[in-house]
Amino acid sequence: SVGIRATFVPPALGLPRADEAWLAAFSEGFFALAERHGVDLIGGDTTRSERITICVTALGEVPSGVAMYRATARPDDDIWVSGELGSAALALSLSAQSHPAQSHPDFAAAAAKLHQPEPRVELGERLRGLARAAIDVSDGLAGDLQHILERSHVGAVIRYADIPRLAAFAQLNDRELEKDCVLSGGDDYELVFTAARERRKEIEALS
Repeated sequence: SVGIRATFVPPALGLPRADEAWLAAFSEGFFALAERHGVDLIGGDTTRSERITICVTALGEVPSGVAMYRATARPDDDIWVSGELGSAALALSLSAQSHPAQSHPDFAAAAAKLHQPEPRVELGERLRGLARAAIDVSDGLAGDLQHILERSHVGAVIRYADIPRLAAFAQLNDRELEKDCVLSGGDDYELVFTAARERRKEIEALS
């Protein structure tokens, strides 16, 4: 569910080798984010692996009756997303291709979304009582929205032009890459949620 305040995070970290510089940078970012959200690090494990693997389990609680689940969307709900989609996937794609566009200043925002995603904790809390169903976009809009639709036994119509995305996509002039990133790209961790139409003004006021 969305809107849970995490209290304990036991991480499991797998590394090919002990890279002190990498570990220092990772730890700095990890603890800064945990401290900002009042999360305590309890336990954890480190192992050797062929690739860097990071697994974090967050445990927490939410006040009774206000959690937002996947199964509570209703017919005629609006569908909202909390920010631009496809940015992290774009950064990953350009990096893998060594694409010349990745050096353009406008793509720095995409790289930031990939390497430093911002948890929408505050928004999740503010949406209590406003949104009906919610999930974070970790595996792409199409796939994650589908989880809501299946659990809620509803369908959806999405207008592609209305999905917010990074302005830099227009500079690439690659419609297939853009659609793949915006619809199927993961790791943005924005929220996709549904709400009754009469809640539009209240939700817009949260922007």
